Amino acid sequence: MRYTLLFRQIFSLLNNLKYLNFDSSAGCSSNLSFYSLHPIDVSSTLLELHVALDNFNDCIYLLDGCFHQLQTLCVRMFMIPLSDTTISNKEKIPNLRCFFLHCNTKTKAYGELIVPLLQRMSNLEKLDLYFTVVNKRMFVDGNKLKKNIINYMSRLKTISFNIRSIIDLYNQTNLPSNEDIRHIFKDFQDNQIICCVDYFLETDRTEYLIYSYPYRLKDYDQISNNFTGGIFECVRNITLFDEHSFEHEFFLRISQSFPFMKSLNVMNDKSQKNNLHSRPKKNNQDLPIIKYLHLVKLDLTDAHDDYIKQFLVD
Repeated sequence: MRYTLLFRQIFSLLNNLKYLNFDSSAGCSSNLSFYSLHPIDVSSTLLELHVALDNFNDCIYLLDGCFHQLQTLCVRMFMIPLSDTTISNKEKIPNLRCFFLHCNTKTKAYGELIVPLLQRMSNLEKLDLYFTVVNKRMFVDGNKLKKNIINYMSRLKTISFNIRSIIDLYNQTNLPSNEDIRHIFKDFQDNQIICCVDYFLETDRTEYLIYSYPYRLKDYDQISNNFTGGIFECVRNITLFDEHSFEHEFFLRISQSFPFMKSLNVMNDKSQKNNLHSRPKKNNQDLPIIKYLHLVKLDLTDAHDDYIKQFLVD
């Protein structure tokens, strides 16, 4: 709450503010929440805002009436829950040119909240999206992205996204191929659109991932053995997850694909097929050395002991 009050106070004191970075990654340790408070002082000068918010209602709250001249909004959101909010999500936002929406928690409100908000941004020129959608039957593919969002943005020049859909394993419909996706996004010459599918039998779910490449986002979560490769120079934080074991070759691919990775979280409770003790010593010597030149944080809390040995001994 104190960070929210500080944020509000800034606009009471600075009448000609044009740029503000109040994102948690910039030193603020708490997400802001405005929904239960009185309206914020209106700023007619602010052009660019970077902010970490508690939920989707707070984003709509800021866009509807607080910052009339805002052109760039970068939002890191804690959650996007289904809500019976009374805040309107219909009026156009004509001045906004760049919008970044990042949410690490899963949401069921893609069609109810995210799509209507993006459709209001008719003059948007740059769009970055990062979120995971949970739906029993529907997945977000290139067709839905273009039909429900891109077609509403006639001035859109640049789009970057990582959108993961989680659907029931036995309720899936036909998934489009990479060739289908490339045809849908043929107007965006600077982007290659990649999709991949993972089937997790232990939890009866399918995960469908679609993302733009070159990849300009800092995070890449839930990477499995199905990872298609590539070079991701902007990524700093990654999470690995699979129901099948990660072997030495997989970690080599990861280190090569993410040369500037700083944070790595490994979630895999399966023992390695070719771990340190099962391989002959001669084979161990022949394996290429894996280097993580920029890694400063390693989380193995949800990993099998083999991966601890992989990093500390192998």
